[in-house]
Amino acid sequence: MNHSEIISGLKKKEHTLIVIAGATASGKTDLGIQLAQKFNTEIISADARQFYRELNIGTAKPSDEQLNKVKHHFINSLSIHQEYSAGKFRNDALTLLNKLFSEKNKVIMVGGSGLFIHAVLNGFDQIPEVTAEAKEKVKNIFDEKGIVGLQELLKQLDNDYFNEVDLQNPFRLIRALEICISSKQAFSFFRKGTKTENDFNVIYYVLDIEKKELYNRINNRVDEMLNKGLLNEAKSLLEFRNLNALNTVGYKELFEYFDGKLSLETAIEKIKQHTRNYAKRQLTWFRKETEAQWETAQEIITFNKI
Repeated sequence: MNHSEIISGLKKKEHTLIVIAGATASGKTDLGIQLAQKFNTEIISADARQFYRELNIGTAKPSDEQLNKVKHHFINSLSIHQEYSAGKFRNDALTLLNKLFSEKNKVIMVGGSGLFIHAVLNGFDQIPEVTAEAKEKVKNIFDEKGIVGLQELLKQLDNDYFNEVDLQNPFRLIRALEICISSKQAFSFFRKGTKTENDFNVIYYVLDIEKKELYNRINNRVDEMLNKGLLNEAKSLLEFRNLNALNTVGYKELFEYFDGKLSLETAIEKIKQHTRNYAKRQLTWFRKETEAQWETAQEIITFNKI
């Protein structure tokens, strides 16, 4: 679909949300700022790791200079000690959009957290409440058997979801298992894909970038993070390593280095490898989003009819 078809296909709504999504290190931040300046508007961040104010270098947050160019929302909005979900993000983002659209015709959403973007654009199925007993049971499994224990139990209770979930993401596994145990139904039973209609148009772009260039950017970014002090940042967070927010690439590898399980050189290589793996999973997610249009940053920024 070309740009003209995208525009002509929009419903007659007054406001438009322009989504800039894609893999980590693909150039989303710079492009989002350029578009926000072009349309004199603001940015909603949909990068869940950047919500946490204690995580700075390792999450590649926009610099102070970039943040000063355009107003960003949700960056540094949470503490690592707070729980947050895609469902809560949807509610918060829609409330904010309602306010912004009273002043702006267009708003930019930028990020690589596909589930969070999907929540805002499409809504969520009704998921049952989780019992305290289920939470405790899953927590004990994770404490005793680690992520492998979660994976094994999910395969047993919900093989369909097991075959599509990111098996290296304990937060996703824990959430699914809590629902399975609480409801005595497979988590996938509740995932009917119901779409919620919003009262604004959406132009949804995913940044198209060659794999070789993306991987080079990732490797260079990791080196840059280390030069900026990632090692010291990770050390300052070591006591909080069991929090969900810290179970993420860039920190967990350095925690293993502090434990003496990895050399620093190996930890750095693992950060690069795991970040590349993460980028691959992001792109796999976005390929399933039928509304998304894949374009290069140059193609998007030079298009004047948005």
